[in-house]
Amino acid sequence: MKALFLSLGFISFSLGVIGIVLPVLPTTPFLLLATVMFSKSSHKVNNWLKESKIYQRHFSDFLENQTMSKKKKWILLIIVDLILLAVFVSLDSTVLRIILFVLFIFKHWYFMCFVKTY
Repeated sequence: MKALFLSLGFISFSLGVIGIVLPVLPTTPFLLLATVMFSKSSHKVNNWLKESKIYQRHFSDFLENQTMSKKKKWILLIIVDLILLAVFVSLDSTVLRIILFVLFIFKHWYFMCFVKTY
């Protein structure tokens, strides 16, 4: 099981690194997922991730202080909105569309009210 979490962590971390270069791919969610996967797989690998420059630059402020730059916050919100919109359009279920709409509203409310901007 630890090998699975470790593999998923490295895949997620790699996608996060690619997201730094490609603005279409979000960095923060993949680094968040990598953190969760690494924490379940190995303390050594988890510590390595937290000490990496990529983690420090893109993610440590959010975890430690619940803060993000205005640019990072809007990029994250827009990318996730586009993903939610694509899923919303592809669904036929009214119930699932309502759930996605509530998720959309909650996400914006959370980021505007609880994630401080610097």
